[in-house]
Amino acid sequence: MRVILAPEPVRAGAERYLQDPFYHKQRRRKKARMLDADAWLDSALYEFWNALGRGYRRVEDFFHAFRLRGIRRFFVEILSDGATFAAIGAVLVLALALPAFDATASGKINKMEDISVIFLDRYGNEIGRRGIRSDDSYPLAKLPDYFVKAALATEDRRFYDHFGVDVIGTLRALINNYAGDSGVQGGSSITQQLAKNLFLSSERTWERKIKEAFLAVWLEWHFSKDEILKLYFDRAYMGGGTFGVAAASEFYFGKKVTDVSLAEAAMLAGLFKAPTNYAPHVDLAAARGRANLVLSNLVDAGYLTEGQVAAARRNPATPIEHTAERDSPNYFLDYAFEQMKPLIADSRSAGFTVRTTIDPVLQSYAEDAITSVLREQGEQYDVSQGAMVVTEPTGAIRAMVGGTDYGKSQFNRAVASLRQPGSAFKPFVYSTAIEMLDLKPDSVVSGATRCIGDWCPRNYSGNSVGRISLINAFAQSINTVPVNLSIQTGRQPIADMAHRMGITNDFEVTRSLALGAASVSVLDMTSSYALFADGGYRTPAFGITRITTARGDTVYEAPVDAPRERVLQPQTVAYMNQMMRAVVTNGTGRRANVDGVPAVGKTGTTSDYRDAWFCGFTGNYVAAVWLGNDDYHKTKTLTGGVLPAVAWQKFMAYAHTNIEVKPVYGVDFTPKPFVVADAGDGQSTGLEAERPPPLRHEAAIKLLDLADALEAALRTAGTGTEVAALAVAATPAESP
Repeated sequence: MRVILAPEPVRAGAERYLQDPFYHKQRRRKKARMLDADAWLDSALYEFWNALGRGYRRVEDFFHAFRLRGIRRFFVEILSDGATFAAIGAVLVLALALPAFDATASGKINKMEDISVIFLDRYGNEIGRRGIRSDDSYPLAKLPDYFVKAALATEDRRFYDHFGVDVIGTLRALINNYAGDSGVQGGSSITQQLAKNLFLSSERTWERKIKEAFLAVWLEWHFSKDEILKLYFDRAYMGGGTFGVAAASEFYFGKKVTDVSLAEAAMLAGLFKAPTNYAPHVDLAAARGRANLVLSNLVDAGYLTEGQVAAARRNPATPIEHTAERDSPNYFLDYAFEQMKPLIADSRSAGFTVRTTIDPVLQSYAEDAITSVLREQGEQYDVSQGAMVVTEPTGAIRAMVGGTDYGKSQFNRAVASLRQPGSAFKPFVYSTAIEMLDLKPDSVVSGATRCIGDWCPRNYSGNSVGRISLINAFAQSINTVPVNLSIQTGRQPIADMAHRMGITNDFEVTRSLALGAASVSVLDMTSSYALFADGGYRTPAFGITRITTARGDTVYEAPVDAPRERVLQPQTVAYMNQMMRAVVTNGTGRRANVDGVPAVGKTGTTSDYRDAWFCGFTGNYVAAVWLGNDDYHKTKTLTGGVLPAVAWQKFMAYAHTNIEVKPVYGVDFTPKPFVVADAGDGQSTGLEAERPPPLRHEAAIKLLDLADALEAALRTAGTGTEVAALAVAATPAESP
């Protein structure tokens, strides 16, 4: 049987292929196009890199013609690198100068103090003035020719030749400074100094100097030389609160600037460099020495001959007396001047009278206490500066000493300086512990050393203690106890307590906070201790009671019955006062004890002996004393229980003379009664309470000189040695 097989069906694609042998699927066409594109890209890149290489070789061949060898190549490399760094420097300088351009674009300039203030003490007597003394009414042509030349010869001899920055003068000043001679000419031109006065602050930084240079060029472009010089003479600070040479002439010599002599003109021209150092009412010898240098500059610059300045050298200028201003409480006046500015912000008046809280007698006592201690023992302990603030328990500032010599340094160490208080900070720790842990002065606590991490506190003696009462630990200033208390209470509550009590500046909360590792001011420490004297109420210090305008309108009056915040409970205040009394009676502050007065307080010494404190109070006054050095170098183991306690005791002994001694809350002490004799018929007995005036150092020297003269006169007359010896013995010793 024959089987016939049917043929398989032919696929559509195969059938199409059989009919058309050149047929290709669409998919194969796409793949071919991608291969074409890839080939084209490879070829293009190849041609591009070849072309780039050929171009580079052409450029290389071109510059090859300029190829240098040997010494010429060395100089070209130096110039090339110099140009590169110069370009980088120019970009940097331009970036730093942008703020200067912003200052000129805004049109804002530094304002001179545009208010005049008369300060009165607590009794209504004038104690000083602050604010502007300015006069720009004299054109440049009216100023004496020798004054203008004196200023140019000393400040900027090339003023009319440079473009705002005296490059030659700057280089000369740098060389002179390097050689140790900085007294002839400064490095800044007059235009640069004016730029600083108009737009910038007095900080000494390279950034400010760059801004100053750009602004000087800007001033030269927009003002003539004479206009710049006139602005400089009108805007420069001349010391004594005066701005401009016309006001300075009136202040120092009591005459118009057009009438000053050559000697007076030289003294005025010498004030531009450092008015606080060369002001004649502060240091006449320095002012005359500076004026003599100005006269030499006039001769060196060729403006005058030696013969023309000889008379001015022989007869130097003598300023009018400003004794009252020299004896003013200048540190306090600076503080009060800054404090009053926000209080008069809304007033349009330019003249004000400010009634302050200062007591001139207490101020003199405070100054004498600080200066006498440093004069007598400052060299022994290598300590040169001190500060003191005295208030009443209500916060009224009665005295403020910001340094030993305002004429030499106007930096107010009582307000602006922030120093570590050491153990004087411990009242904040103990107050927090008493309130949080329910402790009492006789509570026994652990004095064992407990480390916080890798830090372990040490006592001043170097020995550790065991169980000890709170009052003994405080009186002996044991360090381990407050650290242990801070571990129990936490350190943040202690910091919060310090701020609530009166510390205004922020400080870092560290593990050594309990030992005074915080920066505080003397004023804040006084305010904080005043809280204990005032029964636990927050008592911020204040120095102004009333401000009136020149017309008598009241601008500000201190509130009398303002609500106050209670920070500590009365029982806590009593406990703390008892412990601070123990410091004075049998602790580290025994030198602060005042006979017949319930004195309480706390000593403070930093671990490296850079700062020494005594802070305390009586029922009448609160005072904090700091001693140290401005450059932070260590003293010779000075502690708060030595010189600070002595200065504090001296002041308090003076201050409590012939006044009613008030008790201290919580302290078992009966002050001696204050008795004033009764005249009976209404007549005065002459026994009214009156503080004796202090004998100043200058008065003591004069008495000694008088005794020497008397002794010499007696010996010359042949009266006998016994009378002469008696006269000398009756003369008081040098006053502290």
